[in-house]
Amino acid sequence: MTVKTSKIVSNVGRAGTKSTAPPNIGALIRRSEAIMLPLAALLVGLIGFSIFLLMLGKSPLAFYGYVYQAGFGSVFSWENTLSRTAPLLLAALCVALPARLGLVVIGGEGAIVLGGLTAGVVGALLPGLGLFGMILMGLAGAVAGGLWIGAVGWLRTKRGVNETIASLLMAYIAIALFNHFVESVFRDPASLNKPSTAPLEAAYRLGEIPGFSVHWGLIIGIIACVISWILIDRTTWGFAARIVGGNVRAAQIQGLPTGLLIVGFTALAGAFAGIAGMIEVSAVHGSANAALIAGYGYTGILIAFLARHNPLAIIPVAILLAGFEASSGLVQRRLDLPDATILVLQGFVFVAILLSESLVGRIDLFKPETWIRTKEEPS
Repeated sequence: MTVKTSKIVSNVGRAGTKSTAPPNIGALIRRSEAIMLPLAALLVGLIGFSIFLLMLGKSPLAFYGYVYQAGFGSVFSWENTLSRTAPLLLAALCVALPARLGLVVIGGEGAIVLGGLTAGVVGALLPGLGLFGMILMGLAGAVAGGLWIGAVGWLRTKRGVNETIASLLMAYIAIALFNHFVESVFRDPASLNKPSTAPLEAAYRLGEIPGFSVHWGLIIGIIACVISWILIDRTTWGFAARIVGGNVRAAQIQGLPTGLLIVGFTALAGAFAGIAGMIEVSAVHGSANAALIAGYGYTGILIAFLARHNPLAIIPVAILLAGFEASSGLVQRRLDLPDATILVLQGFVFVAILLSESLVGRIDLFKPETWIRTKEEPS
């Protein structure tokens, strides 16, 4: 007699059973977890911050209303938000790419400021080259950022130095070097109250997208995210990087060049951050000055974690966080809150994201065996 039963079993299945679910249901469930957990963490962070506002005697509804108004409520607001999005996209990639190899690199701020400084100096020293000069600025920024973060990967590979600590400390060193050079060697004598490098000529200023008051840095950032996604998900190098991120020892046994992959991906990540610095100098500030130290590298950490290190998911998350930052001035004026309030909001969200990481793979709702039914077949 053939006995047929219906019960919950593992996605892997057992001998004598046959799954009645579509073959790709496991992948769909895992993708839903990658989407739902960050969204839930974002919601928890917003709720926690709302409680914080209530303790200060402020209205959460008024706060989020002003955030929407300043970040997304009009064409001008959108243009302001999207202009801030460009460096955030590239700063988030500086975290997301090494994360695919299991590395936690949080020193993108250093690569941004050094990339901006190098680009500003190259632009000031090589005038009159037009588009070629701007390309040289971009390459200079990418090389500076790539060498700085690539050094973190080298220290990890050759000396076993923890990349999180190394990248954070190197960020402080980079900012110190930036301040030193801007205020001494490369300082423009005409910059009296605000030390900076020599101003860039008009040909080296990154223009705006036709029809929008948004500079071309946004397009550069989006292209970088798409290229990074292709690299990670559609190339053998990306596949090898994911293997290294899953198990370094197994990757070494398989003969993969783990050291080369680590140094290469960290250098590429730093190059993106360096380009972000070049964009800020060329499109926004017109020279390298203290305004370049804007915290984009640290916001990029939150964006990368919220996007689960997916380069394509970084795009909408960066737009959301850029909208938050664009609203800081309005919130300060209307609710009499300090400008750092947005940083507190980001802190609440980041803590919620870190807590959500501990739940990955532990919630029954997102386990394939919870949803896949199998029936026993005759032996």
